[in-house]
Amino acid sequence: MKRLRISHTTRYSFDQEVTLLTHRLLIRPRAGHDIRVESSNLDVDPPCTVRWQRDLYGNSVGLLEFKGTTKTLRVASEVIVQHFEIAPLDFLVDVTAVNFPFQFDSGERIDLIPYQMPGFQNDHAVLREWCSQFWKPGQIVETFVLLDTISKAIVSEFQYRVREEPGVQRPSETLRLRSGSCRDFATLFIETCRFFGLAARFVSGYLHEPSNAGGAGSTHAWSEVYLPGAGWKGFDNTSGLVTGVNHIATAVSRHPETIPPISGSYLSPAGMGLPKMEVAVTVLPA
Repeated sequence: MKRLRISHTTRYSFDQEVTLLTHRLLIRPRAGHDIRVESSNLDVDPPCTVRWQRDLYGNSVGLLEFKGTTKTLRVASEVIVQHFEIAPLDFLVDVTAVNFPFQFDSGERIDLIPYQMPGFQNDHAVLREWCSQFWKPGQIVETFVLLDTISKAIVSEFQYRVREEPGVQRPSETLRLRSGSCRDFATLFIETCRFFGLAARFVSGYLHEPSNAGGAGSTHAWSEVYLPGAGWKGFDNTSGLVTGVNHIATAVSRHPETIPPISGSYLSPAGMGLPKMEVAVTVLPA
């Protein structure tokens, strides 16, 4: 078991007084058999009412309701988690799904349909060309080997770059540029899996990098694929690793653009510029 302390502070500075509307937080780790939230503290300025709820994916969503006007918004979260996923490769795939292609069990098939549907319909032709290097009709390949090969091909063939722009690149854009951010690589991997009829979803969370003595962590994005017998297994398409004790998921979704850590809107005077945003994340052993 590994104990981690996650500190995440986001600050917005506005040129003039604004009225903050409802803001939505997806920053609380997803608790389960692999992760236990030991303690959690949320500090928001200006003061607000906080309501927590579960969305349709089981994510913990914090809803912030404000009164009055302000020139700043600061959201500071500190969470201590116990992480038990110390052997991420210790899993067994059901005998029916060890090799690809395979058919999902009829009892699961209907629930998995949303995770098999392409998120970017117009990219099908470009994806077909990209996917042809990994599998051809009539070929039989071990399912995990196929997934691992795709993930590592993204790492080796594409250049990682930080993108401040919101949203994700279309897979066709990532393939054209041969570069992208972690969320772009996860999106390409997910769409590749769906091209093959597999069920995949997007994951947002935090990454602990033990080699960083200063504790500078980061928000991060990766993907999960449903493997019968093993469940949802995570693939970090930026490093090529199977996710484990250093990955802390906060939210999952069918589409990558629906789960930013913080989202919301505000009312401002006409002509006012965009706010300045500062984000600081540290992930350290607790």
